[in-house]
Amino acid sequence: MRLGVLDVGSNTVHLLVVDAYKGARPLPAYSHKAELRLAELLDEQGAISPEGAAQLVETVREASQVAEDKGVEEILPFATSAVRDATNVEELLARVAAETGVKLDVLSGEEEARLTFLAVRRWFGWSAGRLLVLDIGGGSLEIAHGLDEEPDGAVSLPLGAGRLTSAWLPGDPPDPERVRALRRHVRAEIARTVGEFNRHGTPDHVVATSKTFRQLARIGGAARSAEGLYVQRELHHKDLEEWVPRLAEMTAAQRAELPGVSEGRAHQLLAGALVAEGAMDLYDVSTLEICPWALREGLILRRLDQLRAVEH
Repeated sequence: MRLGVLDVGSNTVHLLVVDAYKGARPLPAYSHKAELRLAELLDEQGAISPEGAAQLVETVREASQVAEDKGVEEILPFATSAVRDATNVEELLARVAAETGVKLDVLSGEEEARLTFLAVRRWFGWSAGRLLVLDIGGGSLEIAHGLDEEPDGAVSLPLGAGRLTSAWLPGDPPDPERVRALRRHVRAEIARTVGEFNRHGTPDHVVATSKTFRQLARIGGAARSAEGLYVQRELHHKDLEEWVPRLAEMTAAQRAELPGVSEGRAHQLLAGALVAEGAMDLYDVSTLEICPWALREGLILRRLDQLRAVEH
């Protein structure tokens, strides 16, 4: 069957169309993206502005039409941190449903972490042993740790690259004092989780997903995306240590010229790098392995599991 996952994230609205077969991995058939940066469209009261809501409605409507054009049988529509944390979330969801017919499922941060963990587990397989999984989104950082398909622990922290850039780093390039203040804030937030996760034991693999980690790995020398899904990609702590101070001195336009860095994400890259470096330091990780599967794939896998259960 052909499934569509409509991901209303903090940076982009992304429709991923996949062909799903019993006992086989989901095959991507089509991808449609629109940049909204919802995490940066919150007003002083924490609500998504009327203009932002109108943009969201139009983008969801367009994605629904694309799904129909591509023959999608079922859409799995969901929203993450930017919508979840908006003070006008109920009003926003009602408007999207009324004007597009799409009822967005707002995932909790812990659900995001658990579904991302499921995707990483399926990608790496049982032989990978105990996993520690990190995912930096536009609005939040998800961390999960475990041996099975359900992690032993999963948390979501308000440390997304878009959210932090908007709140802490307004300059271009940002003021060095603000960068240092953000670094302290990020590490204090992450440090609260370390004891709980360390209690579960040392991971056999530490894995990162998300665009932020892929871009950081790429500027550190990892293979281009054009070289395929199955090329091993890693992010090394020593490379990140060298790049963070360099990124802090660059303008967004200069960062956009780096290999693998998109113009739309360049302004967020420093905040994402500070989160990545803080997590690697505090969890004592020298190398992260990059996984191409993340939250969207986790939702697809869970839906396929549900369909198989109904068949049996």
